Amino acid sequence: MKRFPMMLQLALILFCVMAVPTAILTWYSGDQILRNSERAIAESSLAGLNVSRSLNENALNVIAQNTIRLADTHSFDRIRPYQTFAELNSNFNNVSNAFAVHQDLLNLNKIGDGIYSSFFYLSDSDYVVSTDKGITTLEGYESIDWMQKALAERSGIAGVWYPRKLESGVHVVSYVLPLNRLSTTTRGTIVVNMRESQLENYLRSSGTSEQAYLLMDSNGTIISHNDKSLLLKNGGEEPFIREILDNPSSEGYTFQELKDGRLLYTWSRSELFGWINVNVYSVHELMTKTHTLQRNIIILTAVIIFAGTVLTVFLATWLSKPARELVRTLRRHGKLGIEGRNELAYLNAAFRRMQEEGEDLQRLLNVREQDSRSLAIHNLLQGEPTPQAAEMFPAPYFLVAVVSIDRYRKYVNKNNPETRSYHRYLLISNCESLFPEDVYARCIYQGDGCFVIVINYGQAEYESEGAGIHAALGSIRDEAAALLDHSVTIGVSSPTDMNDTIPDRVVEAMEVIKHRMIAGSGGITYWKAKDGRDKKYIYPANSERRILNFLDHGDLDSIIKELDIIGGEIRSAEYISYDNILFIYNQLAGVTIRHLRENNVSTARIFAGRGNIYAALASIDTLDELEEYLREFYGEIVQYLARTPGEANNYGERIIAYLNEHYRDEIVFEEMAKEIGISYSYMRKIVYEITGISLIDYLNLLRIEKAKQLLVESKLTIAQIALEVGYFNVQSFNRFFRKFEGMPPSSYKAAKSKTS
Repeated sequence: MKRFPMMLQLALILFCVMAVPTAILTWYSGDQILRNSERAIAESSLAGLNVSRSLNENALNVIAQNTIRLADTHSFDRIRPYQTFAELNSNFNNVSNAFAVHQDLLNLNKIGDGIYSSFFYLSDSDYVVSTDKGITTLEGYESIDWMQKALAERSGIAGVWYPRKLESGVHVVSYVLPLNRLSTTTRGTIVVNMRESQLENYLRSSGTSEQAYLLMDSNGTIISHNDKSLLLKNGGEEPFIREILDNPSSEGYTFQELKDGRLLYTWSRSELFGWINVNVYSVHELMTKTHTLQRNIIILTAVIIFAGTVLTVFLATWLSKPARELVRTLRRHGKLGIEGRNELAYLNAAFRRMQEEGEDLQRLLNVREQDSRSLAIHNLLQGEPTPQAAEMFPAPYFLVAVVSIDRYRKYVNKNNPETRSYHRYLLISNCESLFPEDVYARCIYQGDGCFVIVINYGQAEYESEGAGIHAALGSIRDEAAALLDHSVTIGVSSPTDMNDTIPDRVVEAMEVIKHRMIAGSGGITYWKAKDGRDKKYIYPANSERRILNFLDHGDLDSIIKELDIIGGEIRSAEYISYDNILFIYNQLAGVTIRHLRENNVSTARIFAGRGNIYAALASIDTLDELEEYLREFYGEIVQYLARTPGEANNYGERIIAYLNEHYRDEIVFEEMAKEIGISYSYMRKIVYEITGISLIDYLNLLRIEKAKQLLVESKLTIAQIALEVGYFNVQSFNRFFRKFEGMPPSSYKAAKSKTS
């Protein structure tokens, strides 16, 4: 509407107002025609409903009779002796008998139109023979508890029809027939599932264009409906249906007024099943004899439209003249670049454009100011103070605090780049707002999980020994841990009253961060002079020799005790530097690897799953984590040296058996390794040695092979097959199927269908 001139809009409004008498006249004529034709329409519609009901009853009778004939053939006596699934699969003859029953069920499905599936359940057994999932255990099939409720309404020896929804989401009407005790000694139940959509085809077969239809049982439960969301619900809650249910007549019709128009309800009650068929028609769509009255209405309407058009154009031109002149003046004197709009939309767009330009300008100024401030802080950290830095930090004293994210590699692996960027923004904003009012603090991100805070404070804070600053740093640590879902360590430099020494304070704060190797992560540490003690290095050479001797004898417990002794020496030292600690553990790892190579042991096979050992050691923050890493390191070596080919084969068989049993589940490999009794990395090595591919690739290949069988042998959808083999979304299933087969599942299924 914004592109139509104001005059045209006014003309349209006035025209609609004048068209009301025409609408009233049209409604009146249609109402008269409807009243004269209602009886004939109702009787014709009721006749069509009875035809559809008879067709539906005949089709259901055919299915029931064929099911009874199958029950009388004694086909199910073949599997009567086998009460368990294990017995059924114990030999070839048993399986053959079961497949013969399965074939009879398949033949039963072909007799009736719209049959979704069928199955036979032998009483007190733990399996079913079905056409949709084959011969499977009760646990592998959908629940059959509903049969007891269905048979509760049964009278005599005939079967019953029972509407329900399968676990696959398909709505069916199930024919449940217990085997006749008079004709066979086999105790069991045959179930034939007919699609609800087939009932819909029968109910719509009369050729009459009904607006809606319902099929309900005697209790009012909806068996079939054009609105599938209402299936199996109480039909009495639908408009006017309760009145039909309470009506004792076997058939009839009624007219009802709804907001959608005048509707015709016809119903017919089945004497055979007790079901109630209801059709709803739009009376307006059923009208056919309206030509005479419509001709008169068209003539009268044309006269009204012509007169109304002339009058509305005149009024619209007169009313819109002031607004058109104002817009014409604005376009002449202003260049806003707004074209193709009417007068009111032009004015609205012009004011909005000016507001947006003002907001963009303010946003640009804020960004420039922020960039300028960050550049000034970077220059200050590099020893190049600027006038802007002097304005930001007017107080005489400075501190530098470094906030470092603990176990940064783990944090990076857990969060994507967008999340990490958002975390940085929030952390910087919160840091600057947590300090007291008389403390000036500015925070910037330095990379690798480190934030540098330049803290500027006055004499009062200096005399209180930084009590307010310490409290603020504690709040920063707690808020950062809550925001990142990850702990942080804060290192604080010594104070200074000269801004050109701030780069040295940054170095001090970074050195203090390394103190978490001993003290642990998540703390706040202040710089203290070391008096040259950090130049003294220690190295446990005796422990190194003992560890290598224990390694040759496969004595893992003694190695762990020796590692504990080394950790105790480090903790008991008066002072030991971060570099010295890393040197000790890097040297232990290097000497061990060299010793293994000198003894012709393949270190590549031992450490294939660990990546770069030295990079992993350098990324560890605390001494406890270093000790835990070395324990696992030596544990894998001892485990590798101690194992025999027979042991590996035994573990390999257990691993393959576990994957074949649990491939449908969401497997946690670490838990799987614990259950088998080996380490996760050792399990990955065994799988690679046996299969030549990685553990995760073997699992996905196993799932794809199972999926290929289902694509060819079952009628499941792609989504159902994906869920059946362990993928919780179709996208992952398609990606791995294409990776191993070179084509999507749909193409594979189509290709196999053509060849068969």
